[in-house]
Amino acid sequence: MSRNAAVTRAGSDVRLGSDQALAVYQELRARPEAGFDEVADRFELSADERERCRCELASLGLTAAPDDLSDPGAHTVVDPDVALLRLLRRERDRLQERLAATSRAHTALEALAGPFLRAGAAPRSEVEVEIVTDPQRVLRELSDLTESVRTAVHVMHTGSVRREDMAAELERDRSRAARGVRVRAMYSRRVGTVPEMTQHLEDRAALGVELRLSPVVPMNMVLADENFALLPTDPHDPDSPIILARGPGLVRSYLALYEYCWQAASRYGEEPGEQGGDGLSDQQRAALHMLASGIKDEQIARSLGVSLRTVSRLLSEVMQELGAASRFEAGVKAARLGLLDGEGPEPVA
Repeated sequence: MSRNAAVTRAGSDVRLGSDQALAVYQELRARPEAGFDEVADRFELSADERERCRCELASLGLTAAPDDLSDPGAHTVVDPDVALLRLLRRERDRLQERLAATSRAHTALEALAGPFLRAGAAPRSEVEVEIVTDPQRVLRELSDLTESVRTAVHVMHTGSVRREDMAAELERDRSRAARGVRVRAMYSRRVGTVPEMTQHLEDRAALGVELRLSPVVPMNMVLADENFALLPTDPHDPDSPIILARGPGLVRSYLALYEYCWQAASRYGEEPGEQGGDGLSDQQRAALHMLASGIKDEQIARSLGVSLRTVSRLLSEVMQELGAASRFEAGVKAARLGLLDGEGPEPVA
């Protein structure tokens, strides 16, 4: 029986690149003493196929080159839960870098191109960027947007909506819903602890607004129809002057950022019953931090001064609290809930 047939019988039919990479990874985990080339030979992979598998596993962080590079073919197999958590952290860092770069680009664009755009050097339908310092002008733009939007509005809120603005926001939701406009709104998870905001979110959801909550919302933002964007010049200062941009050439970039944050956020109403995490003890949180950092159970036990059996029990309790069926799923949910954002404990050597 060929090796491919054996893999098919095991439930991992090797057909395409991703399936091949999965089969190779499973074999490497099952036989850590085997080298990559040995496993690739057993699967009868061509030179192109094995290179594609090698690159795919490395890009996902499932294999890593050891510190000692004397053997170019050597590798280290990484557990999937550790690889995913590292990937999430890397993507979070990239997002923060992109936000900082976007802020710098806004400033440079206004300084270099703003006067020409406002003077009509580029058609309005192509691109227009303006810095708005008058709060009343911002309110007028939002009011006009309610009447002019045709397909969709996408909003980010870093904090709570002011009490005096809630009724107006609900009225805008009713108007948009009556015209079939899709509305998405993303809030910081901490607003769920504010009683008035809890009721406001329920009212918005009842009107058909799609809501999500996130541990981190990078900035206030309003996007509409891939043609309108309103966001602060300084993401860290909500009172900073506002960037008003029109034209798909710019707005689509902001929409891509919004989509990234939207996918990382949790649907409104899911957290309390399905994801939990607030009931973790200090010892459980410490074990979770060390697990996410790739520390093995033995070292966690030494760091906490407990037995391996106690570590296993602690991590099982963490999985139960987070509603996770595995350590892998627990790591994903912990990252989404922001439980890994703080500094974890230092492990004992």
